Amino acid sequence: MAEQWNIGFVGTGVMGSSIIKHFLHAGHIVNVYTRTKEKALPLVELGANWFQTAGGVASNSNIVFTMVGYPQDVEEVYFDESGIFKNGQAGLIVVDMTTSQPTLAKKIADHAKSLQMDALDAPVSGGDIGAQNGTLSIMVGGEREVFNKITPLFNLIGTNIVYQGEAGAGQHTKMCNQIAIATNMIGVCEAIAYGKKAGLDIEDVLVSISSGAAGSWSLSNLAPRIVNEDLAPGFYVKHFIKDMKIALQEAELMQLDLPGLSLAKKMYDELASKGYEDNGTQALIRYYK
Repeated sequence: MAEQWNIGFVGTGVMGSSIIKHFLHAGHIVNVYTRTKEKALPLVELGANWFQTAGGVASNSNIVFTMVGYPQDVEEVYFDESGIFKNGQAGLIVVDMTTSQPTLAKKIADHAKSLQMDALDAPVSGGDIGAQNGTLSIMVGGEREVFNKITPLFNLIGTNIVYQGEAGAGQHTKMCNQIAIATNMIGVCEAIAYGKKAGLDIEDVLVSISSGAAGSWSLSNLAPRIVNEDLAPGFYVKHFIKDMKIALQEAELMQLDLPGLSLAKKMYDELASKGYEDNGTQALIRYYK
């Protein structure tokens, strides 16, 4: 029989909620915290336990996953008085799945070690669809022994799980992922804009180009949403801008120029200024309207 965990989960957004459901379905105890209790009620109805603070989750769990919005939110849930580190016990494993700063991942890992806890940074890719289907790509940094120990939990939510190296390596890998997506989304939107201008049936165009050399996850999964004018977020524009900003900051520290990423961020910043920050990344098509 598989080991049963007392899993804590901080953040029940678009992706977090689906991940929690997979853990519940597998028979694990799941303790959750989100700032607004109402958002967690559907999960409570499925058997999750809601706590008023991240610290309350930590003190009742032997592993805590976090998936929040921004690096400052990560800082808060880990280091505040009511947070994870002040309330968790020695032996606790913490896994930050937020796309955040590699430097912050290292800070968390160092502090966890000082408290006799273990930490992994494990950002994911695959969006709401991947979370729902349990097919996420998970990029993991930290101690390999800890990674090996909790891999059965990763297997419940992902199908492409790769250990990348020491603390921060998972976040650096996610930056590579976001850089590739950023310029690819420009290509996807420009292909659709061009096809429409040429008077083509875009659905037929997608059949032809999705399986060829132009194929990509964004083309297969987000282009159909664009055609249907569905801008609902699988991943928010505002969070994507945050990721691109982190990648550009890290690139600057490494003295690396990324003109494609700089262009993509400029375009998404303009999109956000027009009120699309809470839409999905496919909303970039509005740039061409």
